[in-house]
Amino acid sequence: MSSNNLLNSSGQQFRTRARITALTISLAATGVLAGNIPATQAVTAQPRATHHAGAHHGGGLQCRGKGVDPTAKIRYRTKILIKAPLSTIWKLQTDVERWPTWQKPVTSMKRLDPGPLRKHSRFRWTTPVPATPVSPPTTLVITSAVRQLQHHTCIRWTGPAIGKGLRIDQGVHVWTFTPIRGGVLVRTEETHAGDQIETDVPLATDFLGKGLEAWLKDLKNTAEARAGD
Repeated sequence: MSSNNLLNSSGQQFRTRARITALTISLAATGVLAGNIPATQAVTAQPRATHHAGAHHGGGLQCRGKGVDPTAKIRYRTKILIKAPLSTIWKLQTDVERWPTWQKPVTSMKRLDPGPLRKHSRFRWTTPVPATPVSPPTTLVITSAVRQLQHHTCIRWTGPAIGKGLRIDQGVHVWTFTPIRGGVLVRTEETHAGDQIETDVPLATDFLGKGLEAWLKDLKNTAEARAGD
């Protein structure tokens, strides 16, 4: 094989690996990759994805005046109505040590400090990423730090996600909880940043969106089931 052909082949393999890496990395999407989201839900999620930094600038979600990364290229925002008491929803979302009991993609969880979840609390959790045609299966280790929190109102955390051959340099995640007629409106917005996942922004955003839709669905189903007990 000529040197030009070798260079072309190596370049193609690199681009293929980068594309699949961008597809697989999401702080919440690995359950989707394992087949936990129906195709119809994935199609519904796509129009909500935004692919450039300024899409929600000035109008994004905030907790105590802080929002997602305004410069991030990968960003997704969505919402859902949950017909359950706010206290039930808040407990599920902030009792992070019990996430594995109602979110299949969360395989382990460890609080890194004692007491109730509050500003400066940290927690480390893991989620599997299945094998791809060019990479073996791995596990993302996510270390999250709570930056802002207002009881029964909002929470914002940040942190990296690191696995063998996969990395998100910085994720920023905001949640808000608003009582309305008929239930609680839960909104969420997340951004990802990092050279690796930014190789294919639309694809990475699409899979981030699918993961957040799955998270909201699990939160809704669990909260409403407990409210009915």
